[in-house]
Order: sequence, then structure tokens, then C-alpha cells
Amino acid sequence: MMKTTVWFVAVLFACVLHESSSTAYEDCVDCICQVESNCRVPRPLCHRDGGSDSCGPYQIKYAYWLDARLRGGNLRGDWRTCARSPRCSRRAVRGYMDRYATRRRLGRQPTCEDWARIHNGGPNGYRRASTLAYWRRVQNCL
Repeated sequence: MMKTTVWFVAVLFACVLHESSSTAYEDCVDCICQVESNCRVPRPLCHRDGGSDSCGPYQIKYAYWLDARLRGGNLRGDWRTCARSPRCSRRAVRGYMDRYATRRRLGRQPTCEDWARIHNGGPNGYRRASTLAYWRRVQNCL
């Protein structure tokens, strides 16, 4: 009976932890979208940013989309087509985070700060001081 109770408590704790981290991720990505575009598909779809185009509600660059496909699937087969779709853009962000914002890579459980700074500054953005102002904007949304 004791083993069953311990097992049940462990499973319950894991479920609660997963649900809270899942909710935290969703809230964080919602705020990233707000910071990038007020969560609207911009008109025009893309704008020049740092020497390349950033497109859609998450302001995704072509290289970001390519990286996201390694974990996020086909993503409509075309960067601009995906960027035009809020749902596909969000899947691209998930694919990118599944590739770069991992416990194994960061050495700890990723946080919203990590997700925001990686989104803004690339795979190592969580280490760059240049992404702190962006993180503060996301943090203010939360």
C-alpha cells in the first residue's frame, strides 16, 4: 500500500509540474507574440531587421524557421507562408525552443527568460546582455 501511495504522489507531482510548465510556456509565448507584433499578422508581413527580413506575428527570420523545422515538422513548407499563419508561426517558435531551449543544453530547466532571450538573440541569446532589454519587455507583459 505504501509503494502505491508514493507512486501515486510522484505521478501527481509530475503531472502538476508538467501542467504548470506547459502553462508557463504558453503564457510566455503569448507575451513574446505581444512584444513582437501585438500578436497580429503585420502588414507588410516582413520588415528589415539586422540585415534580414523578420516576418509574421513572431517576427521569424528564415534561419530561425529552418532551425525550427528540425523539431517542428514541415511548417507549411515555406517560411513566408508559415509566418503568415499565427498557428504555424507558433509551431515554429515551439520547434525552435525544442531545439535550443532544452534542459540538456542549458544545464537546467528552461524558463520564460530563456525562451524570450533565445527567441530574440538566437541559440545563445540566453547568455547575451543584448537580450536583457527584450526580456524586460516580455516580463512586463507577464
